[in-house]
Amino acid sequence: MEIKRESFGTTDSGQEVYLYTLQNKNGMQAKVTNYGAILTALLVPDPAAKLADVVLGYDSVEPYQCNGSFFGATVGRSANRIAGAQFEIDGTVYKLDANNGANNLHSQFDIGFHKQIWEAKEDADTNAVTFFYESKDGEAGFPGTLDISVTYTLTDENALCLHYDGVSDRKTLINCTNHSYFNLSGHDSGNIHDHILTLNASCYTPVVPGAIPTGEVVSVKGTPMDFTKPKRIGDEIDSDFEQLKLVQGYDHNFAVDIQAGKVEKIAEVKDEKSGRVMEVYSDLPGVQFYAGNCIDDTTGKGGAAYTKRSGFCLETQYFPNSVNQKGFVSPVFDAGEAYRTTTIYKFL
Repeated sequence: MEIKRESFGTTDSGQEVYLYTLQNKNGMQAKVTNYGAILTALLVPDPAAKLADVVLGYDSVEPYQCNGSFFGATVGRSANRIAGAQFEIDGTVYKLDANNGANNLHSQFDIGFHKQIWEAKEDADTNAVTFFYESKDGEAGFPGTLDISVTYTLTDENALCLHYDGVSDRKTLINCTNHSYFNLSGHDSGNIHDHILTLNASCYTPVVPGAIPTGEVVSVKGTPMDFTKPKRIGDEIDSDFEQLKLVQGYDHNFAVDIQAGKVEKIAEVKDEKSGRVMEVYSDLPGVQFYAGNCIDDTTGKGGAAYTKRSGFCLETQYFPNSVNQKGFVSPVFDAGEAYRTTTIYKFL
């Protein structure tokens, strides 16, 4: 299938960026840009073959240069939060930008991976686009020069596969994710309270104020955090439960029940209104379920009004602050050690 490339506009610094459209035999389309390796649109058929764009985003590169909500972003070098905006590797303390109170969130808001222009390579034979970026030693405070790539592949089984591949010349922290916000009724369809979520996760990591995990991994049983059986996102999101009140709803890491390093199903979301169903697969130990509690009122694609809980995220990841928690799986990689991980969003 031919991959379409077109201009996506020009950055404030005068660099032209491009939009790449992947399409499969069912008419499903994924649109990605070399600015931030961002997923800008995902047109998915419903049971009647009617297409709708199910991810929040913008029509051109200009608003992505702000993008405080990280719509569609490839986040790196480290996604989620790091306590005290610092970490230690082999006795050396590395200081990051304290951009979320005293903590670090998503590495760096201005020079993170989502704000970089990546090199792009198209592969029509596999219906894929790979984006490449070299993150220099010391960039955003992280040690080592990291060569990182993310490949978006669209299959005829209506699966969008994201594969990350990286290697650093020094021991470093690597924990990338994709920050797409989904609304299976369509990106312009209001809140996601009626979406039905199932998580293959019997435990989660509770947080303290500031959304830093306590270090515990606790059972979801008997709490509003239990999505081991299908449940509407809105059923308990505003309940009188301390963990939900701390972050205004769901914004928590869940410890998924999969075999380490094996790509397995971790989540399913069903939208009865449209009939669309999305399955999520991953080989990472955690997934951040974020219900869009803090989406700032903004105008998205086609003039759509995005507001609180207009979309949800399922961000596959190493646990937040895992670099500082000895009990969590470590996201630290040795010099020359391969960082490889796969996330799949499949639509039924």
